[in-house]
Amino acid sequence: MNNDLHALKLQLIEEVEHNKDELIELCSKLIQIPSVNPPGDTTEITTFIENYLNEINIPYEKYESADKMFNLVASIGNTEGKELVYCGHTDVVPVGDLAKWDFDPFSGEVKDGWMLGRGASDMKAGLAGIIFATKMLKKLNIELPGKLTLAIVPDEETGGEYGVPWLLERNLVKGDGCLIAEPSSPLNPTIGQKGSYWFELEVRGEPGHGSLSPLAGRNAIIDAIAAINEIRTLWDLEITIPEEVQPLIEVSKKYMREVEKDRLKYQEVLEKITVNIGTIEGGTKSNVIPDYCKVQIDCRLPFGITQEQVTDILASKLDALNIDYSIKRFGFKSVANYTPAENPVCQAIVDNISFVTGKEAYGVMQWASSDARHFRQYNIPVLQYGPAYLPSIHGYNEKVRVEDIVRCAKVYITAVIDFLHQK
Repeated sequence: MNNDLHALKLQLIEEVEHNKDELIELCSKLIQIPSVNPPGDTTEITTFIENYLNEINIPYEKYESADKMFNLVASIGNTEGKELVYCGHTDVVPVGDLAKWDFDPFSGEVKDGWMLGRGASDMKAGLAGIIFATKMLKKLNIELPGKLTLAIVPDEETGGEYGVPWLLERNLVKGDGCLIAEPSSPLNPTIGQKGSYWFELEVRGEPGHGSLSPLAGRNAIIDAIAAINEIRTLWDLEITIPEEVQPLIEVSKKYMREVEKDRLKYQEVLEKITVNIGTIEGGTKSNVIPDYCKVQIDCRLPFGITQEQVTDILASKLDALNIDYSIKRFGFKSVANYTPAENPVCQAIVDNISFVTGKEAYGVMQWASSDARHFRQYNIPVLQYGPAYLPSIHGYNEKVRVEDIVRCAKVYITAVIDFLHQK
């Protein structure tokens, strides 16, 4: 790194530190807007972000991809050079039982060094960071040898099609690299994700009077239980992990051993199909033999197995039961995917995590799925790095440390400099 760039990055870190109250206020205000999905209405939060961008005259385009679902694409810099995309979603998951929260989930309150509220970790703190970093670069008139684009999207939390995939399909976002400000560990961005295979199993039976069960009718719930037991054996499959991703698996296991030590017991998920029986619905009354049962299931796929292979395995297991069933796919559909650690966008983020923190950083595998897969489908290298208190994501009492929000914003603003100046 030449001395001028080094000095510039130090200056930008100082500017973030000096203006961190504005960053925290931005995050707090984003949390106060309840952009829950479902239903996914992002009207209010999009208007708020538009006003924030307008304060400093950052140009943007706004796209309504579905009713009340809005995408914002904003850019600064020079169209001649490389393009870096910073992406974040505005929607959050529902809050669930309010009685189980210790605070108002939409308070956006800062208490004892924590930012509190639904979306604090997933991912309004990261969203605030990328918007704030872009605004600071513009405000300071930093001359960029390329373009920084913000892609602010709805519809991520339900695996919907109206955010990132909608923009990519229409060529409204493209770039030489992308950072999604999704939750991650402080020193370990996620450079790979498992695949997703969500499906609904419907089992059909024959109704009858409950007093004659099991001799009368055919109980769809009993048949569904047999099917569930077969589906759960997907976990037992031995899958051969391709050689080229073995290093990523190994470094991710190291991370689970040495960094997130509470994750040590989960190491197996990196190489297994996980199976979550998420919902069951069936029958009409306790004294009626049920003639239907529907089960929704979330499977995550490791490297080394395709969607088609899972479909075939499921068919062979369930056909052998001689039950009347059908399977319907919904939600996330993807195979495991990754961006090599040596890719420039991965290097820019990892190097600047180390630059900001003074500690060793490296990319790891994520056992869930995300919008990253869509960028990879369009040959845009991508990784994820964002502030989070990981145990609170999608749970009650969601929160994130204020210092993590500030640290990530420093990484975002310095990584732009490195990435766009790389030849």
